Amino acid sequence: MTALSLPLRTERLLLRLFTPDDLDDLYAYQGLPDVARYLYRPPLTREQCAQTLTRRAAGTAWAADGDALSLAVCPTDETKAVGGAKVVGEVSLKLASAASRQAEIGWTVNPAYGGRGYATEAARAAAELAFAELGVHRIFARLDVLNTGSVRVCERLGMRREAHLVENDLDGERWGSEYVYATLAREWKADRG
Repeated sequence: MTALSLPLRTERLLLRLFTPDDLDDLYAYQGLPDVARYLYRPPLTREQCAQTLTRRAAGTAWAADGDALSLAVCPTDETKAVGGAKVVGEVSLKLASAASRQAEIGWTVNPAYGGRGYATEAARAAAELAFAELGVHRIFARLDVLNTGSVRVCERLGMRREAHLVENDLDGERWGSEYVYATLAREWKADRG
């Protein structure tokens, strides 16, 4: 893979690889039950967050199915002073199929920083990176139908709802249903051209 144009800068955000110094900020949201419920897993422990940071800081080769790129979402505006966190969330791209150039996109924002448009702004930048630099043909997002915030992010990005998977995943004792949203590289370019 060629070198990526990292970090990414948007109007209000810096998207960069995680570092070991991000542990407190990562654990502040990944350890929350309200965040984990939409990820179909229990909240992460501080030790699990430390292990995650080691993998994420290394980046990715972006060559084989399952390769993933996770970027720290860091506000650059005055709102970063509220609460003091330098990392307020993450956006990720996972190579679902190298052969067909399909990537899954995802985002997580600390609820203390929700409602400010950070997820949409970060996801837009990550999608642009996927199409412009990683050669992705199609990105898709899978999300719990109860995660209305992520539904709105997909719609703001201009992604189309392609599927409604009914009770397709078990979250503890709750059957979860998912939506799948997607967009193609040519649609992304046409919407922004």
